[in-house]
This record gives sequence, C-alpha cells and structure tokens, in this order.
Amino acid sequence: MIVAFSVAPSGSPTAEPAGTGDDASVHTAVAAAVKVVRDSGLPNRTSSMFTEIEGEWDEVMDVVKRATEAVGRYGSRVSLVLKADIRPGHTGELTGKVARLEGALDTLAE
Repeated sequence: MIVAFSVAPSGSPTAEPAGTGDDASVHTAVAAAVKVVRDSGLPNRTSSMFTEIEGEWDEVMDVVKRATEAVGRYGSRVSLVLKADIRPGHTGELTGKVARLEGALDTLAE
C-alpha cells in the first residue's frame, strides 16, 4: 500500500520540545515527522504538501502514528490528512505509478 499523508500541529505546545524556543515553526514539527518516516527504512518521498510511504498496512500505519506523535510535541492538537492506495500483492508502486504516467505522457507527445 501507498499512503500519502500530511501532518501539522496547531495550538500551543503542551511542553516546549528541546531546542525549539518560543518561535518554533511548523517546518520544525514537519521535519520531526519526516525524520520518523525516513528512519523507518520504508520507501518514501516528501513533496511540498505530502509525504508518501510504501509498505504493508501495519508497518505503514505504525510509521504514520509515530510521525503524528512526533508532531504532537509541537502543539496541543494535530491535524492529519491521509490518503491510501491499497493494492495487495503490488510493491514498488511509489516509483512505478510515476513511471507509467511518464510513459503515457511520452505516448501522447508522439
């Protein structure tokens, strides 16, 4: 499965995360989430709006949960947007879907 998700804090932190100071920005919280994703070892990609991660249901959802908890240190509430492509038996789709799209675009250009 592939999950695309976006997570962001809002409200005041319940406790000040180490090294953030009073002017902690959303990008610091997002960086904490992306670090969890990258440290997971699962295939992933981050864009300006979403982070995508690929793996089995339980391992992907565990990473999303831990990334959400990491962001939770930066606010009293957390917003999570999640979209999943659940396709049992398929792997490598994080790059495979994009490759097929590029191929289709090349065909249209001919």
